[in-house]
Order: sequence, then structure tokens, then C-alpha cells
Amino acid sequence: MRRSDKAVIDQDTIEKILRTGRTCQLAFSAEPVPYQVTLNYSYHEGSLYFHAAREGRKIDLIRKHGQSAFTIVLDLGLITGDRACDWTVRFQSVVGHGQITLFESFAEKRHALDLFMAQYSDAAFNYPDEMIQATAVFKLEIEAMTVKQSRVEG
Repeated sequence: MRRSDKAVIDQDTIEKILRTGRTCQLAFSAEPVPYQVTLNYSYHEGSLYFHAAREGRKIDLIRKHGQSAFTIVLDLGLITGDRACDWTVRFQSVVGHGQITLFESFAEKRHALDLFMAQYSDAAFNYPDEMIQATAVFKLEIEAMTVKQSRVEG
């Protein structure tokens, strides 16, 4: 990272950013241009968890490549000023890549969905078998990431 003053290396801060985020952009190698989608996610023990329709371009690309880059950004507000050069945005971001695994068994999917819902709620949820069957559930094991922040106090 060019601006080491913006780098986040404290593991507690990194974990907090990953647990606070609500959306993640996944980018896949594709022709004629890369393919990117925005999804809800959850974070647990070094992996990001997702769910989606069982068919579609992202599932095809996961099966073909098994890798994805990702970005998570927390928008912490706009800073204004008298001059255009004084304007900026407060943010924290995580950019990385990793290996994706599609879950096949009901037990794996159910466990991953529980991890997913825990990002958003403390409630316990039940998932009808037909919904689990109709849903693709997958995780991205983070292999590398860079964490950055700008204008974040404390």
C-alpha cells in the first residue's frame, strides 16, 4: 500500500470492519471484461459467507475458476470544506482475494446460513428444506487482504 499511514494492521479493528459491513463486491475473471456483483455477506473465522440463486453467471464463474477478489467498504461520512480540495470521505475498506467453496450438503448450507444470519441478527432462524435446496451457499476463504482507512479517529 502506497500510503502506509492509512493501513490498518490491528487485528481487532480488521475484525470489527469485517463484522460491521453489510455488502461485499465480488469480482471474477471473465471475458470480455471482469464480472462484479454486490452481495450481502457474513464474516466468520477468516472466511466470507454468501448465498445466491443456484444458477447464474457468478455460480458458473465460481465453478470455472474457484477464485474471487472482494471489496468491503464502510462509508463513515462526508467531510466538506470551503475549497473543493478540502472535501473527502471518511471510510474503512478491506480489499482481498480468496478461494471459493460451494456447499453441497444440507448440513453445510444450514450451518453457513446460520453464520450468515448472525451477521445481521441475534435471533435463531429455521430454513425450509425446499429453500435450502433452491439456494447456493458458498464461502470465500480469505487468502490475502489489505485494510485501509481514511479520516477515522481513534
